[in-house]
Amino acid sequence: MALDPARVTLDPQAKALLDMIALAGRIPYTEITPAQARAQFVELCRRTRKPAEWPVSARDLELPGPAGPLRARLFRPSEAGAAALPVLAFFHGGGWCIGDLDTHDPACRQLALEARCAVLSVDYRLAPENRFPAAVEDCFAALRFLAEAGAGLGLDPRRLAVGGDSAGGNLAAVSALLARDAGIALRGQVLIYPATDFSLARPSHEDYAEGFLLTRDSMAWFGGNYVAPAAHADWRASPILAPDHSRLPPAIVIVGECDPLRDESRDYAERLRAAGTEASFHLHPGMIHGFFTMGGAISAADRAIAQSAAHLRRVFAD
Repeated sequence: MALDPARVTLDPQAKALLDMIALAGRIPYTEITPAQARAQFVELCRRTRKPAEWPVSARDLELPGPAGPLRARLFRPSEAGAAALPVLAFFHGGGWCIGDLDTHDPACRQLALEARCAVLSVDYRLAPENRFPAAVEDCFAALRFLAEAGAGLGLDPRRLAVGGDSAGGNLAAVSALLARDAGIALRGQVLIYPATDFSLARPSHEDYAEGFLLTRDSMAWFGGNYVAPAAHADWRASPILAPDHSRLPPAIVIVGECDPLRDESRDYAERLRAAGTEASFHLHPGMIHGFFTMGGAISAADRAIAQSAAHLRRVFAD
């Protein structure tokens, strides 16, 4: 049975945000079109992002993709000048259906600044217009481009990492597995509340099914738009089901206590460790899904970005 939000010890800022959303009468994604869902998510990100001017440059690019040009945005700390920088390939969250370069722009800028690295944010194809494995193909194409041609962008392809939040964390985990099998050396993974198992059979899926921003119904809507049930067991959709999690780069896994994805995020970290892959797990007490990009409303976002940046600085160190 789902827990009552009123009886859960939520972080006060997370509770205030949930109360604000409830008062605003936000329409569930299940009741609107994908285009309307995208617009609603853009507005939520606009209202919750951290209002800051980062000393970080941003450059929009087009990369070669499997279905045509792939939009991306490259962030560089201004103080780095023209130095060849390590780079994080970042895949945004949004259930594979919503989100874009702009929704995650502030978090990518802050991460680039604190990690002292470049961040390439990838605008992969969204569902339902482009179903699985389109997003996987786009993200891996961007990662391969960085490995093969990143030097032409002033990047150091010997120091390459992958990361993302929620659906983007799923795509990052899958891309790390694909990179290993393709012989592409990565330095690290940053997995922010990653979706790792389409079975949705863990206790946190039930405990936090309603009232904590990401709901059971919205997860079903996202997943149904993205991947057919017959493909749920494909490890490119559910990376926890990959047959081998060894020889992967060091990972940091971050999730909120009151997130339906809490248990599958934790279990993925444990699966990595069991295979001999370094993985640290960080649980943020009383925190809800999506907090990583909500620095204007939730201060735990700063802590999560700081944890991610520290991990990147360490794995990128020569």
